[in-house]
Amino acid sequence: MQPYLEAGRFVDSDHPLVIEFAESRCGATRDPREQAVNLYYAVRDEIRYNPYVFSRDPQTLKASYVLAAGESYCVPKALLLAACARHCGIPSRIGLADVRNHLATPRLLELLKNEVFAMHGYTELYLDGRWVKATPAFNLALCRLFDVAPLEFDGLSDSVFHPFNRQGERCMEYLANHGQFADLPEALFFEHLAASYPHLFRDVAPFMGGDLHAEALAMGE
Repeated sequence: MQPYLEAGRFVDSDHPLVIEFAESRCGATRDPREQAVNLYYAVRDEIRYNPYVFSRDPQTLKASYVLAAGESYCVPKALLLAACARHCGIPSRIGLADVRNHLATPRLLELLKNEVFAMHGYTELYLDGRWVKATPAFNLALCRLFDVAPLEFDGLSDSVFHPFNRQGERCMEYLANHGQFADLPEALFFEHLAASYPHLFRDVAPFMGGDLHAEALAMGE
């Protein structure tokens, strides 16, 4: 478990901003599961979801950078949750997967030229003797705006995707799992995004990748 408790380049759990945030949000409890739940909701709702902040600069992926910015997309938010958990002594790691969003807008599909949304990020926390998945990407205000039920987390069951919206329409489907990592695999992350969306990495554009799967939630048409 040691690699999942140590500070990393992106899971920078030893950064002062991360330490302050984790200690102020984990609650008075000493129970790891309750701490993990408290941290999940803090990261989910206090860090605004914004897919437009994706950058090719690796520095923007760090947990501490997310806290300073106050907003980000799924991968950095997952890294932040992992960093906070490690500060509290909870083993954590980052998971990456490709998904298909069945509610993607025509505008989004035109932008991506691909129906697969690459490199969705989530966190895995080691609680009560097993790994549990948590996805703190979409803040409560955003989910209410787009009439999607927010992802809840109790520290017991996996919390990974929105299968349906409130109207019963299918929302998200997992297609490929890239694995779980002690820290973000930078080369794999950017290489897979570039292979999935070469035109976005070739062209100069304000929106070039990252949390592409949920762009439909942030882009109304």
